Amino acid sequence: MSISADVVRQLREKTGLPMMECKKALEEAGGDEAKAIELLRKKGLAQLSKRAGNETGQGRVFFHADGSRAALVELLCETQPVADTADFNRLGQAIAQLAATLGATTPDTIMPKPMPGATETVEHFYHDVVNRIRENIRVGRIGVAGGHHGHYVHHDGRKGVLVEFSGPCPTELANDVCMHIVAMRPMCARREEVPASLVETERRVAQDQVKDKPPQIQEKIVAGKIDKWYGEIVLVEQPFVKDDKKSVGQVLREAAQGLTVNRFVRLEIGES
Repeated sequence: MSISADVVRQLREKTGLPMMECKKALEEAGGDEAKAIELLRKKGLAQLSKRAGNETGQGRVFFHADGSRAALVELLCETQPVADTADFNRLGQAIAQLAATLGATTPDTIMPKPMPGATETVEHFYHDVVNRIRENIRVGRIGVAGGHHGHYVHHDGRKGVLVEFSGPCPTELANDVCMHIVAMRPMCARREEVPASLVETERRVAQDQVKDKPPQIQEKIVAGKIDKWYGEIVLVEQPFVKDDKKSVGQVLREAAQGLTVNRFVRLEIGES
């Protein structure tokens, strides 16, 4: 069957795929554009499975707020130029928007939903993007916060933070806390969240370090070392980057009585 150049061009404009692939699909589909698109999609899925093992060390972090709920999403790919494409960014922003709207933290919940402002699903758009770009693309971590929140995404799009506060937080302070988290990499918001196994390991190390000290002061020294360790890994106990004479917790309480951080999400491309 003869397929005109105009028909091939129209299919190429819709799919973004090479002319020869579009022509072969149209010939196989007997000139039916819808069938040709489906054939191209199936071929793309086959290629996707081959690329699934490729390393995804590049990408971007996306943010979206929907009323009182917000989401931070990590979308990963193989090379940085792909992370700068319009298709990649549209996909990432759509996933972030749906994560915020639905309160969803897993791709399985988001993929079957329609793209914002469109009828096709996120999964269909994702497959089309992978088929056009020819790289492994995957959704990484997703964080959702409700209530009073702040966020920060670095200008390069590779680092982002989403913080849920216990109450209203001044905008400038919320931004400062987010940037503090980007820079200082706390493990968790409060010391109660530190795994007991890590605390026990740190305690054993501290006890071993003071075993030659007089018995009556060993426990006091160990407690001091543990407190210092908490000050390195716990957000509200870390010295605030803009005023290291105060902890993050102190600065928040000075801004509003009882104000603290409920939880936070810190995403950085290249970190697991």
